[in-house]
Amino acid sequence: MAKTVKVAVEEQITSSNDQIAAANRAKLAEAGVFSINLMASPGGGKTSLILRTVKALKGEMRLAAVDGDVVMVDVEKIAAQGIPVELVNTGGDCHLQAHMIANVLPKFDLESIDMLIIENVGNLICPAAWNLGADKKVVIASVPEGDDKPYKYPAMFRGADVLLLNKIDYLAVQDFDVEYFKRGVEALNNDVAFFPVSCRTGEGLDAWFDWVRGQVQRKKA
Repeated sequence: MAKTVKVAVEEQITSSNDQIAAANRAKLAEAGVFSINLMASPGGGKTSLILRTVKALKGEMRLAAVDGDVVMVDVEKIAAQGIPVELVNTGGDCHLQAHMIANVLPKFDLESIDMLIIENVGNLICPAAWNLGADKKVVIASVPEGDDKPYKYPAMFRGADVLLLNKIDYLAVQDFDVEYFKRGVEALNNDVAFFPVSCRTGEGLDAWFDWVRGQVQRKKA
């Protein structure tokens, strides 16, 4: 009986989250804001990708960011690029939830934003299960983490709309089988957009920037 109660409570919580996520999506859509839920392991390169994206695109589109964390370190780095950014203090939780995004959206002038980047908590398990209302789920894997991540964390890779393999500059020194990695991803999600990149050197990032441009243009159409 206890197990049945637990399952019912979990379903109620996720159902409530999905309702708030739908409201978030509608609010962003009304303002014409394209949004991404950016997920990765700690150290995978979320903030580095945000900084690279902002530097490349802030002259042609209006960007803003939300950072799920307990400290201001990444917020300050992003704010230094001259875009609006807000911290969602997770209190140590392992993922963002839709109500956290709903609470922070009023702090932005959404009519003055083209793209909102939501930096989720560094974790390849919990964030996969929680819809925030973003248009796309973007996952970063990195070469130093190993080529077995799709096999170990299938839910994260199965739900991704976009996958970036970061730190490809390490391929020369790291024992990482790219084909094995890609086979694991394709077995779960054959439709995912895949970008091998290096946020350190800039390699491969132009293709990512072009993808972002296309998504923002479609949102505004």
